[in-house]
Amino acid sequence: MAAPTYCQTERKAKNDRRVIGPAVSVRHRTCYDLRMLIVTFVAGTNEASNAHVLADAFLEGAQSDPDVLVEKIRLKDLPLAHFTLEHYRGNAFEEEAFTRIRSLVRGAKGIVIATPVWNFSVPAHLKNLIDRLGAFCLDHETRSKGQLPATPFFFLFTGGAPVPVWTGIMRFTTSHLPESIRYYGGSIAGKHYEGKCMVSRREFGLVVDVRPASLERVRRKGRKFARLMRYYAVHNRMPLSYRLLARAYRLSQRIVSKF
Repeated sequence: MAAPTYCQTERKAKNDRRVIGPAVSVRHRTCYDLRMLIVTFVAGTNEASNAHVLADAFLEGAQSDPDVLVEKIRLKDLPLAHFTLEHYRGNAFEEEAFTRIRSLVRGAKGIVIATPVWNFSVPAHLKNLIDRLGAFCLDHETRSKGQLPATPFFFLFTGGAPVPVWTGIMRFTTSHLPESIRYYGGSIAGKHYEGKCMVSRREFGLVVDVRPASLERVRRKGRKFARLMRYYAVHNRMPLSYRLLARAYRLSQRIVSKF
């Protein structure tokens, strides 16, 4: 299917907030691809998965913008080798699945990670993916400079602990995830935690599918994320508040590197 485009004179295009993506010249008019790609990684391994259901609700909200395209990847289905230093050196075999991930991440206007929280952390295959991303999300010379162009990320977490416990203590157990994305040059657009994902006091299971208020709340966050993506795509940068946070983060990196 051909990409949806919007064509007008170049002078008008520069001032049009709808215009995103690469431009091509067609009969003296400037045409732009209007699509925005959201890449979603779902780390849940169960069928059915609370993280998967939340991801679908979030993407449903985001797709209220007709220019949003979605690519969803279940990590449990990916044959990715465990990270070793050979992946940084370029000597390791690169799977077809990883080549596809690299292409998707580089072309995305937004990335969503949906994951359960197990035993104070995320599933091992998600941590492995984050480590593998460093092969192209960090510079080749020092492996200390992020290469992502401020791409916005959103995190969806599910767990057994109630929300107050997550807010007060448990959220720190997964802090490595957004910190890794910041280190890679990405922007943290938001997080959502869905607590008490248990069918009884002793049994975990699918529960979010019967929580209409939670699903609607996640859909609203998806719609908000799509608006942020459009700003990012049109202006080729994040809003000022995000840029200031990124600048402060880079400054702290420089200070720490001197010790």
